[in-house]
Amino acid sequence: MRETPRPQGTVGDTGSGPPQLHPGRALAHTPGASSSGSPHRSDSRPPQTPRGARRSGLDGRLGTPPPVPGRPTFLPAHSGRLALLALPVALFALITWQVAAHGPLARADERLSRSLVHPGRVPELLADLGGVPVAVPVLAVVIGYAALSARAAGRERWWLSPAVAAALMAVVPAVIVPLKELVARPGPPVMGPGTGFYPSGHTATAVVAYGSATLLLLPRLRGTLARRALLGLCVAVNLAVAFGLVRRGYHWPLDVLASWCLGAALLTVSVLFVDRGVSRSSRRSSAGTPSPRTGPS
Repeated sequence: MRETPRPQGTVGDTGSGPPQLHPGRALAHTPGASSSGSPHRSDSRPPQTPRGARRSGLDGRLGTPPPVPGRPTFLPAHSGRLALLALPVALFALITWQVAAHGPLARADERLSRSLVHPGRVPELLADLGGVPVAVPVLAVVIGYAALSARAAGRERWWLSPAVAAALMAVVPAVIVPLKELVARPGPPVMGPGTGFYPSGHTATAVVAYGSATLLLLPRLRGTLARRALLGLCVAVNLAVAFGLVRRGYHWPLDVLASWCLGAALLTVSVLFVDRGVSRSSRRSSAGTPSPRTGPS
């Protein structure tokens, strides 16, 4: 076999010397014209994105430029809320099963109700706080205020949270009415004959209306004290509605507890939906913003 002839420049070369640079070629890590010894490109241009100007990743950590992906922000931000969603859903399913089958929990509920019922004017007024004529107008006023203030502040997707709150309120009768027909639970003795008392529509209306109003107002309050006061007011109103319904004899205690669970699940879903919509909007806005360049392209 014939040996491949070696180039003339390598004849007698022992290979102990460094490689020679050839005109027109560039090495990524060779000293530049300034002989500083720091690696840079062969044309002496600075990198287009210096290390100090790199943006942090979507999850707040310093990362490499795209296309290296970061961890999605939706999962860690909402994993705790998803866990909280499972608890009321599981409890609601348990109560519904016991009521529909007239199990031990339902029988104990009826015995407890007989000792709690004491009709009066005050319990009736408290129960009325969960009625549509009272709770829905309160929510409507808060929705209007939240929408106008967010739009005036120039917030992106200012309409999302108010629209979700209004849609959630409309979902309540669409969920409660079929459940009443399906379970067909008789009411307490003071209500006379008839069915359709499970779950409590007044309780679900109060939880969703006052809960949604609280969620809309919380971001607009400054100071921890004001926010705690608003949360306390929301809890107090819902407790008052529950007390009035049971004390007046409009509902069994489990009717109220089940609607609490259902309302909590609906509110959690609405929060997840709004946060996901805001996160997607923020990611699109950040993706459409050109990154700053410190050197010529």
